[in-house]
Amino acid sequence: MANKLGFYFNGGACTGCKACQIACKDKSDLPIGVNWRRVAEYTGGEWVTNPDGSVVQNVFAYYTSMACNHCENPICAEVCPTQAMFKREDGVVMIDESKCIGCRYCEWACPYGAPQFNEEAGVMTKCNFCQDYLAEGKSPACVAACPSRALFFGEIDTLRAEHGTLAEIAPLPPADITNPNLVIQPHHHARAVGSTAGKLINPEEV
Repeated sequence: MANKLGFYFNGGACTGCKACQIACKDKSDLPIGVNWRRVAEYTGGEWVTNPDGSVVQNVFAYYTSMACNHCENPICAEVCPTQAMFKREDGVVMIDESKCIGCRYCEWACPYGAPQFNEEAGVMTKCNFCQDYLAEGKSPACVAACPSRALFFGEIDTLRAEHGTLAEIAPLPPADITNPNLVIQPHHHARAVGSTAGKLINPEEV
C-alpha cells in the first residue's frame, strides 16, 4: 500500500499573504464563496497600564493555512449516504460528483469545514490535492505559490520523521477526531488547541 500523502505547514514562516488560497481558487476556478484552502488569523492578548504608568502587553497574532487534511479517519466519507466521498490508496480523499446529491452531510461532519457546497453545480467540492498536478510530477498549486515556503507536501511518514507529529493548534480542532495527515511547525506565539486566549478574527473568510 502506498504511503499516505500529507501537508506540512510552518507557522513561523507564514505571513498571511493568502497566496496559497488564491492559487487554489484560481487553479480550480472556484466560484465566489467556495474556498478549498483558507488562511485563518488567530489573535489575542492585551495592553496593561501598571500603577507606575508603565505599559506592558502580551498581544499575539499568527496565521494558519488550512484545507482538507485527507484524514486517516475521514468523517466526511463515513457520513456520505451515497459513497460519493471516498479515499484513494495514497490517502487522498476525493468526491465522485456523479454520486453526490448535495446533502451537505460531509460539510457538517468535517471539523475543518473542508467540503464546501458549490451552489452552481449543486454538489459538494473540496481540495483534491491537485491530483492532476501530482500525476504530472508537480506540486499542488498552494504549495507552489507560497512565497515564504511555509507550505510543503509529501509522504506523511517522511514529514513526521523530519518535522514531528504536531497536528493541532488553536483555532484548529483536536487532531484525534479524524487523525489528519498534517504536520504543523507552530509559530512561536501559537496557542494550544482549545485555547481561549485568543479568537479567530476573520471568521467570514474561513
